[in-house]
Amino acid sequence: MRVIADLHIHSRYSRATSQNMNVRELARYAQIKGLNLIGTGDFTQPDWVGELKSELTEVPGTQLYKPVSISESQVFFMVTSEVCTIFESDEKAKKIHHVILSPSFEIAEQIMDRLSKYGDMISDGRPVLEMSAAALVEEVIDISRHNVVFPAHAWTPWFSLFGAFSGFDRLEDCYQDRSQDIFALETGLSSDPPMNWRLSALDRIALISNSDSHSPWPWRIGREANVFELEEISYTGIIDAIRKKDTSRFLFTIETHPEYGKYHWTGHRSCGVSMSPDEAVKLDNRCPVCKRKLTEGVEQRVEELADRPPGFRPEGAVGYRHLLPLHEIVAAVLQIESLSSPTVWKIYNSLISKFGNEFKVLLEAPLTELSNVVNPKIAEAIVRVREDRVMVEPGYDGVYGKLKIFENAEKIGGKETPKSAQAGLESFI
Repeated sequence: MRVIADLHIHSRYSRATSQNMNVRELARYAQIKGLNLIGTGDFTQPDWVGELKSELTEVPGTQLYKPVSISESQVFFMVTSEVCTIFESDEKAKKIHHVILSPSFEIAEQIMDRLSKYGDMISDGRPVLEMSAAALVEEVIDISRHNVVFPAHAWTPWFSLFGAFSGFDRLEDCYQDRSQDIFALETGLSSDPPMNWRLSALDRIALISNSDSHSPWPWRIGREANVFELEEISYTGIIDAIRKKDTSRFLFTIETHPEYGKYHWTGHRSCGVSMSPDEAVKLDNRCPVCKRKLTEGVEQRVEELADRPPGFRPEGAVGYRHLLPLHEIVAAVLQIESLSSPTVWKIYNSLISKFGNEFKVLLEAPLTELSNVVNPKIAEAIVRVREDRVMVEPGYDGVYGKLKIFENAEKIGGKETPKSAQAGLESFI
């Protein structure tokens, strides 16, 4: 059974999320996307847990759940949440986000009760806990060895394991004596497996990808995901495949191009400045316009910690595929800024009607069949994304990267980026 899973999302009880993040809408758009397993998100929030328990029913033998009122739904739910721990290390404040997976609501509620000693569970679906990362793992794993904790979006500048502003240089420095309980790491939008492979210390860690979506729309949910081939879908089967990095079961991750992420390059949004790691180092990470400190990008942070050259691939590594949301591709070809444009939705819906779901369009639909449904230029763009023959102008300091499909078409692989529209170092020397 092919399983495509997005295990890190949020509910409407988290800050800055869509009010449409409810069970029915999540199940609906997950199926349109091509996901058949998604996280519940926010199981530490009591009101959301109440809704989940009334609207989901456990599928016997799986430790997963399905919607009660949508009998035809093929989407399973896994009990998941994200929390933020705040603690001091070496006299510095550390703010780290973690994802928790659990096999049942009963166990999840035990986690919620235990963690309520450290923070407010009600005001935010992603609670802030005054405890160390090691203490979090101890509390969660001591409740059940079947629970899982892994660092969320591990490279973003803020609130992450390796974040430039409040993170660590080593996983062991963060999780201390509970480090061996951490066997997976979420790469985040601004990094991909090849970037993480440059750190030999991560060779034992499974690299996973999730959307961290705050809305149910197809250009957010499932934009990053994990692809498995299992005899039968189950919580233990998914966790075991990840833990063992079993490439016969854990086939690949779906990754946005890391340049697409909002923190790939170093920059300063308010001054319109972005630049590569080499350029940032030359400026001592200071904005050439306002002289304030630049927001250090993920690519620069990886360069600081890497002990291997670009292009290194560890033996037995799980594979990956670069993709971008179908709405992004259509909008880029038509040069429409709004992803929710009726024109974009009309084209999107025609493709879903023909091929079944978005991932089948992105990963499988032949060029000739695509061209029979949509403008041949859009069909070609879909295939170019599939074959990694596009470029992305790097995102920086909270600004998403920009897809470049037909510009400099002879450059392939997404790594030779076009000259940035933002000001780089060459503009100031």
